[in-house]
Amino acid sequence: MRITGGTTRVLQTPADNPLVVGIDQPGTREFVTLELHTDEGISGVGLTFFGGPLVHALRRAVDDLVVLATGEDPMNPEAVWGKLMDACASAGPEGILSLGLAAVDMAVWDIKGKALDQTVCSLLGGYRDRAPTYASGALMRPMGVEYLAEAGPRLVEQGFRQMKTQMGAEPTAAREVARIRTLREGIGPDIDLMCDINQLWNVNQAIQIGTMVEEYNLFWLEDVVARDDYQGLARVADALVTPIAAGEYVYGIRSFRHMVEQRSVDIVMVDLLRAGGITPFRKIAGMAEAFNLPVVSHLIPEVQTHTIAAIPNGLTVEYMPWTLRLFDETPDIVDGEILVPDRPGLGLSFSQDAIAQYGVA
Repeated sequence: MRITGGTTRVLQTPADNPLVVGIDQPGTREFVTLELHTDEGISGVGLTFFGGPLVHALRRAVDDLVVLATGEDPMNPEAVWGKLMDACASAGPEGILSLGLAAVDMAVWDIKGKALDQTVCSLLGGYRDRAPTYASGALMRPMGVEYLAEAGPRLVEQGFRQMKTQMGAEPTAAREVARIRTLREGIGPDIDLMCDINQLWNVNQAIQIGTMVEEYNLFWLEDVVARDDYQGLARVADALVTPIAAGEYVYGIRSFRHMVEQRSVDIVMVDLLRAGGITPFRKIAGMAEAFNLPVVSHLIPEVQTHTIAAIPNGLTVEYMPWTLRLFDETPDIVDGEILVPDRPGLGLSFSQDAIAQYGVA
C-alpha cells in the first residue's frame, strides 16, 4: 500500500461549547482537516489547528507534508513520521511543523487501523476500551462564582465525575480561592475537580494560592507557571500536596524529557498536535511510565480516547467538545467514561454537512 495524496480543507466553526449554558460565546475556531488517500482505496482522517490568522499557512504546511509522504507505506507510521521530520528538521520542531505533522500522522495511523481491521487503540497497546473523561471549557475564568455555583452541579447531573475550572484572573488570592470553594461546595467531595492556570502565575503565587486551596482537594493544578520554567514548576510541585500537571504547551519529545527529568510535574499532559502526532505520543507516554507518572490528554477527545485508553498510565481524557461537529459519529460517554469506538482505525469520518456549512475557500 502506498500514499497517493490528500485532500485538505479549512473549516471555520462557531467558538461555542455545548457544556456552557446561558452565556454568549462569540467568535470562531479554524481547523485544518486532512483526508489522506492510498492506492488501495483506504483513506485516513487527521486534523490540526491553533487558531488565529495563520490557519491557511498551516493548511499549506499539511499540503507540503502530504507531498513528502506520497509514495510511502502507511503501514509503517514510524518510517513516515521520521521521513517528514528529517526533511523539515531545519524548520525546528515547534510551531507549524509539529502541528502539520500531527495531522498526517493521525491519518497514517487511521489507515493502518482500517487496513488491519483494528482500532488505533488496539494498535497502540489496547490496555482497555474506555477511559475516564472530564468536562472541560464549561467553568472558565471569565464566569462569575454565581454561574459556577449552578454550572458545577449541572455537569454532575449530566454524568460527569470529573470537571475542570480555571483561576488566574482574580485581583486577590481570596477571590481566587472563593471560586474553588464555590465549586467544591456545589459538586460535593466525591467529584474530581481540576484547575487550570494557563501559565498566569509566578512561582510564589502558585505556592501561596495552591496552599490556600489544598483543603478543597483538587485533583490537579495545571500549568501554574510558564511552560518552559521547569525548575519553577519543580519548586511548586515540591511545595504542594496537590498534584501539578503540565505539558499542553510543550512541543516534541525532548522537551518532555527535560520536564520529567527535572521532576517538574506529577501528571504529564500531552497535546497531540504540539507533540507532533500519535507516533511521538506513545514515546512520551512510555517515558512518563518509566518515571511512574500518569498521562492525560489535551483537546481532540475523539482521537485522544484511543491514546489514553491504550496505555497503562493513561489517567483521563479531556472532554473539550470543540471538534464534535466536524465528525459524523463521535465516541460515546457512559458513566463518566469515554468509549473507544468499535470501528476500525480512529472510527471517525468528517461530516459532509459540516464541510458544506463551515468550509472556507
